[in-house]
Amino acid sequence: MSRLITVSLDTRGVTCVARLLDDAAPRTCAAVWDALPLSAQVFHGKYARNEIYTLLPAFGADPGRENTTVTPIPGDLCWFSFDSDDLGNPAYGYENTTGTGTTGAIVDLALFYGRNNLLINGDQGWVPGNVFGAITDGLEEMAAACQDLWMGGARGETLSFARAS
Repeated sequence: MSRLITVSLDTRGVTCVARLLDDAAPRTCAAVWDALPLSAQVFHGKYARNEIYTLLPAFGADPGRENTTVTPIPGDLCWFSFDSDDLGNPAYGYENTTGTGTTGAIVDLALFYGRNNLLINGDQGWVPGNVFGAITDGLEEMAAACQDLWMGGARGETLSFARAS
C-alpha cells in the first residue's frame, strides 16, 4: 500500500497530496516519513525555476543519492543535502550572510509545480535531487499558490509536510 503525505502552504491554506516513491527512493522516503511532520519558512526557487522549498537542519541518516534528477517534472518532491557553507553566498538571498543561519548539514525539501526546471547552480554546477514523492491530488491549486508566492512574496509563509490521515 502506498504511503501518502500532505504538502501545504499554511498561510495560503493550500494543501496537496503526494505518494511516496518507496520503490524508487526507499532510503529518502524512510528518512522523510520518520521525521514527519516538518515545517519551516518557504522559499521560491531562484535558479531551478518552478520550485518552492524549505531548508531544515539535517534529520535522520543522509540517504545519499537515489532516484536522482536534474530535470524535475511538475509534481515531483525532491530531497537535497547541503552543508551550510554551500548556501552562504549572499546572492542566494537569505537574510544573513551565512546562508540559512544554521551550521552543519541542511536538508532542502522541494516541490516542483511547473515544467522546464533545470537543477544547475552558478556556484556549484549540477545539483541532482532525490525524487521521493509525486503529487497525486491538488497540483493545480498548489501551482496557483506557488505563482502567488513568486509574485507576492514568501515572507511569513511556511511549507509543511505531514503524514496524510
